[in-house]
Amino acid sequence: MGLEIAYGDGHYLVDVNEKKYLDLISGISVSNFGHSNHSIVYAVKRQVENNMHAMVYGEYVLSPQVELAKRLAKYLPQNLSSVFFVNSGSEAVEGAIKLVKRYTGRTKIISFNKSYHGSTTGAMTLGGDEERRNSFRPLMPDIVRIDYNRAELLDCIDEHTAAVFMEPVQAEAGCIIPDKSYLEKVRDLCTQHGALLVFDEIQTGYGRCGKLYAFQHFNVVPDVLLTAKAFGAGMPLGAFISSAQIMGCLKTSPVLGHITTFGGHPVSCAASIAGLTLLTETELVYRVKSKGKLFMDLLGANPKVKGVRGLGLLLAVELDNFEHIQKVIHAGVENGILVDWFLYNDHCFRIAPPLTITEAEIKDACEKLNAVI
Repeated sequence: MGLEIAYGDGHYLVDVNEKKYLDLISGISVSNFGHSNHSIVYAVKRQVENNMHAMVYGEYVLSPQVELAKRLAKYLPQNLSSVFFVNSGSEAVEGAIKLVKRYTGRTKIISFNKSYHGSTTGAMTLGGDEERRNSFRPLMPDIVRIDYNRAELLDCIDEHTAAVFMEPVQAEAGCIIPDKSYLEKVRDLCTQHGALLVFDEIQTGYGRCGKLYAFQHFNVVPDVLLTAKAFGAGMPLGAFISSAQIMGCLKTSPVLGHITTFGGHPVSCAASIAGLTLLTETELVYRVKSKGKLFMDLLGANPKVKGVRGLGLLLAVELDNFEHIQKVIHAGVENGILVDWFLYNDHCFRIAPPLTITEAEIKDACEKLNAVI
């Protein structure tokens, strides 16, 4: 669309002509706390005044990294206590690919069609569809892709499997929520065969789905957790998280088995701490479910809407075809509302606003969207 954005203000983006747009995309689930959130801006400015880049290979101790890792561990299961900071979601995936191969001594990885794990070579190999992969061959070998939420296909998890990489809610396929029993079966098979279960929560994490991480809705705990996007509260930050035992395999053979220059940048970590404080010390997360339901109720009542699904404030609104989706997106822009499409579902448009959006703004957005639909 080529919108030239001058600045962000709360739940709005403002273009160079001073036109305001209610942001129902959040930079693809990045701006969970809105734009120019005062507490996050303050944390960033304070950290910039202290220091920015320093060596991150363990030669120096950087207090924002340590504080963020400790705080995060308080809210995660005990086996998710060791945090390796990187810069992005794709890097978190790549680090996790190395981790599971190194720890298990295996190379076979199970992933899912219409999943999205990033655009670097390894991450791209795991997910998506043939159209997105085919131009970049040869790709990483020993990847087995199956359809999501189909228990009868899970017999491919065996003693040769290093890991299963999956989204607890499949985002780019149009917000597909799995059966709880399905996730439980994946967990049981991984445990049975000594494979690691990796949950990609890059898009679903940091409050987006109504809990700190979406897997907490299902009571199925992964061996490795991936986080990014909103994790940096607007700054570039990602991480792969596991137990000290599993993560420790990267220390040897070779030494520094995974390294990064800017991963865990202190300014990004300071922003993330401010975001985590908002999530854990206010009622922000607890209101996500009711806000999502309000969108569902107001848009679902439209006779031209075939359905609204999702979890929390990650929602897919289904129409009849991609042409209709595109018209709604562009008409939304004309009416000051920003929505988006999905990579692997051409019948739905995305709603993923800042978690701080108000009920009044939701009602206003739905009135305008229903009109253009």
